[in-house]
Amino acid sequence: MIAVIDYGVGNLFSVEKALVAVGAEVEVTRDAKRLREAEKIVLPGVGAFGDCMKNLEATGLVPVLRQEIEKGKPLLGICVGLQILFEGSEESPGVEGLGILPGMVRRIEAEGLKVPHMGWNSLEIRNPRQERDLFAGLGEKPYVYFVHSYHAVPQDASVITATASYGSDLTASIAKGHVQATQFHPEKSGDVGLEILKNFMES
Repeated sequence: MIAVIDYGVGNLFSVEKALVAVGAEVEVTRDAKRLREAEKIVLPGVGAFGDCMKNLEATGLVPVLRQEIEKGKPLLGICVGLQILFEGSEESPGVEGLGILPGMVRRIEAEGLKVPHMGWNSLEIRNPRQERDLFAGLGEKPYVYFVHSYHAVPQDASVITATASYGSDLTASIAKGHVQATQFHPEKSGDVGLEILKNFMES
């Protein structure tokens, strides 16, 4: 069973529907017991960094989430679900993220281009992880769907598994251990997104 964390943010129905479409058993939950029983966890997120952290903390699931990550349970963060894995964000000064990964979330600098970065963009795959790779079987430069004004700048650049070019190279996905996350929305990225979710399910 894959547990999708319900903390009042994120397009939960779309994420659940996309996972079901690739054959996953899915439960949208804010129950700590079900989170512990799940084989994998999905942490979605849309909106502001500070609001996401406030809502997540209000569920009381932060300690459980940390424990499950420390145990090595696979986790997939999506959009702001990627951003809150880091220490903080320029979007919400003074708000601490989960700090699972060292680094900060910075506003996109894209001179002459509109921010937010919204729409389809190709990925530049970096540091593929082979059998646990979200992008297995997708070929070069898969197209995915983004909606964001901020992106993660990890302290350790080796955790970046894909970038997207928009004025500069933006962090599009990260991976460290059993934690993986995408800045783009796989649930809105058509067949490519479904393949990414299937790779996560089968990893």
